[in-house]
Amino acid sequence: MSAFILAIDQGTTSSRAIVFDRDGVAVGQAQKEFRQHFPRDGWVEHDAQEIWNDCLALCRQALRNAQVEADQLAAIGITNQRETTVLWDRATGEPVARAIVWQDRRTADYCQRLKQEGHEDLVRERSGLLLDPYFSATKLAWLLEHVDGARRRAEAGELAFGTIDCWLLWKLTDGRVHATDATNASRTLLFNIHGQHWDEDLLRLFDIPASLLPEVRDSAGEFGRTDPRVLGAAVPVTGIAGDQQAALVGQACFQPGMVKSTYGTGCFMVMNTGAAVHSDNRLLTTVAYRLNGETTYALEGSIFVAGAAIQWLRDGLNLITHASETEALARRVGSAGGVYLVPAFTGLGAPWWDPHARGALLGLTRDTGIAEVVTAGLEAVCYQSRDLLEAMAADCAQRPTTLRVDGGMVVNNWLGQTLADVLGVRVDRPRVTETTALGAAYLAGLGCGLFRDLDEIAEHWQPDRAFEPSLEEGERERRYRGWREAMQRVCSDNRQ
Repeated sequence: MSAFILAIDQGTTSSRAIVFDRDGVAVGQAQKEFRQHFPRDGWVEHDAQEIWNDCLALCRQALRNAQVEADQLAAIGITNQRETTVLWDRATGEPVARAIVWQDRRTADYCQRLKQEGHEDLVRERSGLLLDPYFSATKLAWLLEHVDGARRRAEAGELAFGTIDCWLLWKLTDGRVHATDATNASRTLLFNIHGQHWDEDLLRLFDIPASLLPEVRDSAGEFGRTDPRVLGAAVPVTGIAGDQQAALVGQACFQPGMVKSTYGTGCFMVMNTGAAVHSDNRLLTTVAYRLNGETTYALEGSIFVAGAAIQWLRDGLNLITHASETEALARRVGSAGGVYLVPAFTGLGAPWWDPHARGALLGLTRDTGIAEVVTAGLEAVCYQSRDLLEAMAADCAQRPTTLRVDGGMVVNNWLGQTLADVLGVRVDRPRVTETTALGAAYLAGLGCGLFRDLDEIAEHWQPDRAFEPSLEEGERERRYRGWREAMQRVCSDNRQ
């Protein structure tokens, strides 16, 4: 069997394709940013056709860069931005509207009405999620109501719904396969995570026709083969997982209690819990992965803005020209000096879940300069991470002692050390920080038989650097209290 796997990593702001060898080493890759659409305040959209065109071109480019032919691939793995909602015509394969992105808040009032009507307990019990615009169901309901003829066509079986993984699989197989995996299904508000099926009561609540929905499969196994015209050979797609679950796999967090946190556009902290754990602290209970019909669960906390705050400092305020400049600026001042940036640009995620909150920059003095504001942007990532870690510790009655981190932001050593200082736990950074794509490759390798089991995958994980806490506890708590006060200022109902 060929030892090469192609991973498609479709993210919120960019798409990439990476060819990995059997040892998890990237031998060729390609990446491209794509356009973000903001038609109204709080609305975020993507062009799904642009995403497909980019992914196809990137796959071909990555293969060329790796000097690998499509018929040398053992399999393809897909990982994706989750919750982003695509609705398309089954006959033409064309989207009927732009995709509504996970960050989009247009359905906040709809979610609030459902809460007031007392539906959140049912939603949490069945899906493990909260009633929030973050998830797919209310986005899909909005499309059905606001795109001309969409509901009629959906009820006639003419339209298909999917998250980005499902959309890419459809296009790769030339419309022959309409399927997703359990991790992506678990983020829709429509999937019963305990029974592992689309839930009729939830479909009725959101008025979603079942005919729109894809088949839900394990995260590893054959989903279908690419149309030969796509890459030049019929390549099996054997692994799919949402980006954060793929990163959990890439970080080899296979034992209950292991925690990873990915720092990209947003920040997503996921703890493997083995069995399903109900959160009393407004975290999400979600599917970590499903293999051979057996479901492993996780607790997740989602921060909507992490790297996106640095992008805003670069593109919105022009304080920096490249994200790599942030480390030197932060080292120069040491800390933000009491300045707090709360990046609630699209509301707040866990554990606050406040779609109406908006961002703020607090604690400014005459001495505040660019370095302090940029450092506050980095520190905000650390403080939000602590909010999540505290909630996980409360839910599981045990505080994690180690956090495995990945994503583009963690190449910043100052950020790694500050994370350890703010959290009070050791922070481990692996040699491969782009673990989302690596996790997709590992799942594809499991699905095609290249890897024996999870233990074999765990043997590949290698540390690059460990950051130990060095900040005095009193100072750590003083800074965190300042953060909590800042959060109270921006929350729409001023809850603590």
